[in-house]
Amino acid sequence: MRQTIIIGSGPAGFTAGIYAARANLRPLLIASSVESGGELMKTTEVENYPGFPEGIQGPDLMMNFQQQAERFGTEIVLDDVVDLDLDGEVKKVTLGNGDVHEALSIIFATGSAYRKLGIEDEERLSGHGVSWCATCDGFFFRQKTIAVVGGGDSAMEEATFLTKFADKVYVIHRSDTLRASKTMQDRAFENPKIEFIFNKTVEHIYGDGAVKGVGLVDTVDGSETTLDLDGLFIAIGADPRTHLVHGKLDFTPEGTIAVEGRSSRTSVAGVFAAGDVLDPTYRQAVTAAGSGTVAALDTEHYLASLDKKLIAQAVADHQPETVSA
Repeated sequence: MRQTIIIGSGPAGFTAGIYAARANLRPLLIASSVESGGELMKTTEVENYPGFPEGIQGPDLMMNFQQQAERFGTEIVLDDVVDLDLDGEVKKVTLGNGDVHEALSIIFATGSAYRKLGIEDEERLSGHGVSWCATCDGFFFRQKTIAVVGGGDSAMEEATFLTKFADKVYVIHRSDTLRASKTMQDRAFENPKIEFIFNKTVEHIYGDGAVKGVGLVDTVDGSETTLDLDGLFIAIGADPRTHLVHGKLDFTPEGTIAVEGRSSRTSVAGVFAAGDVLDPTYRQAVTAAGSGTVAALDTEHYLASLDKKLIAQAVADHQPETVSA
């Protein structure tokens, strides 16, 4: 049995690991078997994370997070959680390989997943011209004509990055006002390879074995047009990865995990949430990291309130190995 298990390996999860390990909680962190590191693993240059005045590549930043967590004693397992039992003082975490881990507390920091358009042929053409990750697939669109759907910071970042490869990048947005920050907007507007298509939604994706174009509907007059494309990148936001705790924890109207005030305490004692799973608004790496800090500190305080025999058992189960002289 552990004192705490952290589920998730983005900025929130790894920061929780750093703080929990420094508090001598000997945390076990369950990172995804295929997506360890979170969405920043799919990001190029991160320019707004404090402490890196020249910027840093997303994967490099996450590797720093991981190494720092491991330095203080966080144990990391690359597997997927398939079931959670949150009843009682001892929580149970079941992994894809069949292992079951027990802990007195859980920090849930699974981040968010890309949102989809939900239209016909989106899934069929996924990997054949439809993508949600410019840094993953941009290389395949050298000297091509592509489009990015969205109007936020992520859409502007995707479009700007894709101009390194494509000859032409359209940005398709459902209104005439972008949600992106002024800095991101200015960068995109100043790029000669980017052209904006406002007041349009993508209603169809055309192509047999690969994307050949899209069907657009005007949000003002309802007229329909087509646009020839070689690729479509979807950047319309993300949804919190909370399927593991549906029916187990309380949620907000926005679909995020409900917590008490500014804390990380959920509706179940001993279960704490951090990062995008509780944040419907800011969704930044730095706010996720701060949220991970809060969760680790709340966890430490919670553990201090438990029966000392339970804590002693958890500590005894995971004493650091000693080397005989």
